[in-house]
Amino acid sequence: MLKLEGKTALVTGSSSGIGLAIAQRFADEGARVFIIGRRQAQLDTAAAALGTRCTAILGDVTNSGDLDRLFDAIDAAGAGLDILVTSAGISEFSTLDETTPEHVDAAFGLNVSGMLFTVQRAVRRMTNGGAIVLVGSVAGSIANPGYGTYSATKAAVRSYARTWTAELAPRRIRVNTLSPGPTDTPMFARASDEVRSVLTGRIPFGRMGLPQEVADAALFLASDDSRYVGGAELVIDGGMIA
Repeated sequence: MLKLEGKTALVTGSSSGIGLAIAQRFADEGARVFIIGRRQAQLDTAAAALGTRCTAILGDVTNSGDLDRLFDAIDAAGAGLDILVTSAGISEFSTLDETTPEHVDAAFGLNVSGMLFTVQRAVRRMTNGGAIVLVGSVAGSIANPGYGTYSATKAAVRSYARTWTAELAPRRIRVNTLSPGPTDTPMFARASDEVRSVLTGRIPFGRMGLPQEVADAALFLASDDSRYVGGAELVIDGGMIA
C-alpha cells in the first residue's frame, strides 16, 4: 500500500532541488500535492514532472496575497490538508562586516516569516493527526563563516518546531525539522569546484547528499512511520556534524 494514499500535501519551494524531490516522492506514494514557486518556467517544468497529482500555484510565500490564493486553491479542492513541508528558502553569503538590513530582512523574511505564516494558515485547515516538516539545515547547528544570517534563520526553524510540537500536540499534529547537509541541488551546481571539494572533504561519507535521499527522510516524517516522533531534528548529512 502506498504510504500517502488519499493524503493532501503542500510543499513550498518545490520548483527545483530538495522541494521538488520531496513533492515527487509524495506524489509517487499516492498524495495529491500542491506546490508553489516564484518562477513560472521552473514551476511549469516541475508540474509537468509531477503529473496529474500536482496542482501548481505561482506565488511567493512572503506575500500575504499569494498565500491567500494558495490556500484558497487548497480549500477549493475540498480535501483538507494532511501534510505541510516548508522548503522555500534562500542562502546568501555575507560576513558580519558586510551584513546589511536588506540582507537580514530578505533571509528572515523568506526562511522564517514566510515559513511561519505558511504554517499558521496550514494548521487552520489541517486534519487532526497531520504532519508538518520544516526544512532546516545543518547550518543551524554549526559555525558557518560568511553565512551567519542564514544559519540564524535555520536555528529559528528548529526552535519553532519544538514550540509548535507542544502547541499542536492536542490536535496530534506532529512538527519535525529535516536538516540536510550539503546536497547536490541546482544551487550547489553553481558553486566552484573548490567550494564543492571543501564541502565534500568535511563529509565522512565522502560525497554530497542527493535530493532524493532527503526526500526519503521527508517521507518518513510525513507518514505514519514516524507517528511517535515530534519536535525532532532529523539530520541528513552523511555524518558531517557528527
